[in-house]
Amino acid sequence: MQPLKVSLVQGATRWHDAPANRDYYGTLVRQAKGSDLIVLPETFLSGFSNDTRASAETMQGEGVAWLRALAAEVGAVICGSLAILEDGVVYNRLLWMQPDGSFQQYDKRHLFRMAGEHTRYGGGNARLIVTLKGWRILPQVCYDLRFPVWLRNRRLADAAGGMDYDLALFVANWPAPRRQPWRTLLRARAIENLSYVVGVNRVGVDGNELPYAGDSVVVDPVGEALIELGAQEQVATVTLDPAVLLAHRERFPAWMDADAFSLDRD
Repeated sequence: MQPLKVSLVQGATRWHDAPANRDYYGTLVRQAKGSDLIVLPETFLSGFSNDTRASAETMQGEGVAWLRALAAEVGAVICGSLAILEDGVVYNRLLWMQPDGSFQQYDKRHLFRMAGEHTRYGGGNARLIVTLKGWRILPQVCYDLRFPVWLRNRRLADAAGGMDYDLALFVANWPAPRRQPWRTLLRARAIENLSYVVGVNRVGVDGNELPYAGDSVVVDPVGEALIELGAQEQVATVTLDPAVLLAHRERFPAWMDADAFSLDRD
């Protein structure tokens, strides 16, 4: 594991305007050039919309092509989610786009029923673990944050530090009225999983008149914020130190007393 330079891009997503969002987020992402990993909010090309047919793109569409070109331009992995239409179903799909044009994907597992997301989107059933500079990273989407069983870190003998993952990251459109759960759960997930956590949320007001307070953050394995953003547009960068993580796991090996379980993903 090497030090990992991570940039948080906290922006005010334009409502149902993919071309404007490509221009807007492209400008912000370029400010983070030199980072290893650049993280965007959930559904950053459309906003969190249940008008799925209006906001969704295909994997062959302009959004994915633009993201591929931007990752190559800045020389970094770019991560964020898009509304993707595939085989007649719309998915809230996180893309892990690498500078060489290759990518991996994760479809949001937990769909936010209080806004009807579960009636308009298809859900995924597979966790994604990606690697970057020796780090094992678990990318997730917004509401997934509330489900600790799904996110549970596990001991793996062949993994760095003996764990399933070293960094969990969450891309979100998490409204301001629920900002306290967002802030609290990010810290809880870091503490209980002995990992770093990154959460990137949007700001501004969306087309449903919902306000967003940002509160994007990087949390260390003991729950302390290394950086926490306010409610304004901002690009911030933090370098994560693997030595801090591995030392904490060595002196406080709570994973050794964790309960064994199996997970039904149906």
